[in-house]
Amino acid sequence: MDLDLAQVRAFVATAEARHFGHAATDLGLTQQALSKRIARLEALLGTRLLERGHGSVEPTPAGERFLAPARRALAAADAAISAVRDEAGPLRVDLWGHLYDPSRTLSDVINAPHSHELPPGRPDRSLPAIELGRARDLPAVASALLRGEIDAGFGRVHRSALPPAGGLTHRIVRLEPMDALLSDRHPLARTEQLRPGDLRDSRLLFPAAADRLDFLSRFAEAFEIRDRIEAVNLGAGRLLADLRDTPDAFTLFPADARLPDVPGIRSVPLVDPVPLYAWSVIWNEAAGHPRLPDLLQALTAKARTRRWLEYNPCADWLPTEDTTTYTAPPLT
Repeated sequence: MDLDLAQVRAFVATAEARHFGHAATDLGLTQQALSKRIARLEALLGTRLLERGHGSVEPTPAGERFLAPARRALAAADAAISAVRDEAGPLRVDLWGHLYDPSRTLSDVINAPHSHELPPGRPDRSLPAIELGRARDLPAVASALLRGEIDAGFGRVHRSALPPAGGLTHRIVRLEPMDALLSDRHPLARTEQLRPGDLRDSRLLFPAAADRLDFLSRFAEAFEIRDRIEAVNLGAGRLLADLRDTPDAFTLFPADARLPDVPGIRSVPLVDPVPLYAWSVIWNEAAGHPRLPDLLQALTAKARTRRWLEYNPCADWLPTEDTTTYTAPPLT
């Protein structure tokens, strides 16, 4: 069975717009032409894909099952055309988890050479042009990837926030140690190092709703930290101000991230084990940008020279889900 991509595109546009008129306008078609394309697709597949209502339309159960692979088919077709025409354009990468400043890692790769054969200060020409964007969270990035609106995402990936059959692939590219941030009035603030278990009687300050902060939730469960405070994410400055005013609380923050200049805050390294925050690249394998492998290779090279992917299960802590997807860096 050969699918007509024009018919598939008509279905996807209508299923997403939930309206024949809006979808027809988006595709530059008459509503009659749009309806004919969808009817032919339904006839080919032998099932109804859309339920027509008064002024609106909804996918049938079969239509819901068809929608995700249909999006991937269109994205793959668009990528194939771009590759032939050499019109792939810049690599569009959306970032999320902005409190922890994910742009640090990509900027380190984009703005500096990653090959030892290049002289200092000369950019590596193997990297594509990259457009960095901001996304609200991982589900927003996953949706944009499936719609073909971006080429990759960068942040912390955990399966519970991904669509169950989205066809997305991700790779851990950096494991970053996390420090404990405390008010200088916290009883443990003068300690040179802390074990995660030392914080069991403290309150863990979440900078947003706990169900959106998978890493902190897993940390609290692993080290039996039961007292938690949820705040509104208004940026790192507000987080530190709240922490300063809550002497019995702490939070976690990447060791290499730059902290706002808020007095009254102590940053203490965590050891035995060291909590590691996994940064990943995520993309749609069916519609991969032809230059995405170049970015992944650059990140791999940087990880090797900066020791970004070192993980010792006897000394470090990762959420169990991350240990199943972690791959040790190559030796050479």
